[in-house]
Amino acid sequence: MGKPTGFMEYTRQVNPALEPLARIEHYQEFHSRLSLEERQEQGARCMNCGVPFCQSGMEFEGKVYGCPLHNLIPEWNDMTYKGNPSHALSRLLKTNNFPEFTGRVCPALCEKACVCGLHGQPVTVRENELEIIEQGFAEGLVKPRIPAARSDKTVAIVGSGPAGLAAADLLNRRGHTVTVFERDDRLGGLLMYGIPNMKLDKWVILRRIDLMAREGVRFRVGVNVNTPEAARQLLDQFDCVLLCCGAGKPRPLEQAGDLPGVSYALPYLKAATRSLMNLHEGNPLSAAGKHVVVVGAGDTSADCVATAIRQGAASVTQLIRKPKTAVEQSKNLWGVEIPFQDYAEEEAVAKFGQSPRRYETVVESVQTDGEGKLCAVTTAKTCWEGRKMRVLEGSGETIPADLLLIASGFSGCEEAVCQSFGVELSHRGTAATAPDGHATNVPRVFTAGDMRRGPSLVVWAIAEGRTAAREVDEYLMGYTNL
Repeated sequence: MGKPTGFMEYTRQVNPALEPLARIEHYQEFHSRLSLEERQEQGARCMNCGVPFCQSGMEFEGKVYGCPLHNLIPEWNDMTYKGNPSHALSRLLKTNNFPEFTGRVCPALCEKACVCGLHGQPVTVRENELEIIEQGFAEGLVKPRIPAARSDKTVAIVGSGPAGLAAADLLNRRGHTVTVFERDDRLGGLLMYGIPNMKLDKWVILRRIDLMAREGVRFRVGVNVNTPEAARQLLDQFDCVLLCCGAGKPRPLEQAGDLPGVSYALPYLKAATRSLMNLHEGNPLSAAGKHVVVVGAGDTSADCVATAIRQGAASVTQLIRKPKTAVEQSKNLWGVEIPFQDYAEEEAVAKFGQSPRRYETVVESVQTDGEGKLCAVTTAKTCWEGRKMRVLEGSGETIPADLLLIASGFSGCEEAVCQSFGVELSHRGTAATAPDGHATNVPRVFTAGDMRRGPSLVVWAIAEGRTAAREVDEYLMGYTNL
């Protein structure tokens, strides 16, 4: 696939990014696209390796290597190199319902498993994927695929995140009548309100939803299925119900309590997006003019840092409980060294002259002013012995803080929907199913995405939605051809 000698002739190129000081002035996506010739060269770098681990999606020693969707990467890289966009698009859409999402926000497990990366730079995969789908939209190659015939089966999908949308896309294509229910006022789940606009512009989501609506998927917003009456109504009206409600229950930070000026990450990011869309009510939560402290080391914490900078924060500090080496190792696969400096750290360095990160540091306590509002955070250093952490009390410092954002992970799905349907929870706080299945303990009720798997990546949510759609289809029809 590609050009057999391409990886030796061409160097890896990624989409150029706007300089940090320029991009923090707005919330628009800040990467430009390569020329057609440059993109073909990147496709040419896909070497004819014996085993394309990039598409394997295999799990080994607790880590996943390659794409969970098993994208046919060598095939569409070859088509990119040869200048055949329609064939490249057809191979891409065979395994991925929404490459315009993953091409923007996926951490590219495929590239980290690339054989070419063992002794050099991996093949550019994610950005090739994005170019294929965007070129497809631009040239009119992406068109509504309306089922030729309809079954008499109906499916309710609760949640319009990537898992719910992927399942809806496949089940609708199969000919079933699918209705997606969303509790928020906008469709997209975490794609809409959990990922900042500069990483995933909201018109991209609306474009896909509009396409799905033209294909026959029905959408209803502002519907919260969190009571037994609402659950019973869905089971009475539909043949199957698929729960894709995510795993947004935050892991609490007990030291912070419930003070004014303390917020979990998702409500903060949601408020920022709603404000950007002129949908905020009253006084929206903002970092403008404030000293901000962010707790966490993942993508969500980085999004909080970047959003706070754009809102005009006076300072931003990011507390990470693990050592720097441990965090970097968690980002690296196959021994490939990947610098752990994300877009948010780049912007913080450009804005404030130093990295916001303080490793091996946790919140020990918080302080309030005379009005009971947050005014400072006292930290403590951590000591690690293997994987065990010990907090060294009184070893840190006191940092001014008007806004404390907790982005330290999630502890499972919100329980109300499970309780309304009678779905049992696993020990991980997610909806319980068989290890390799999506059926719950309640007949005709299935689950997928983070709600079943636990907090994970958009690409995993799409994969979950696809496998759940196959299982639902087989239940409805007695067999499946999805």
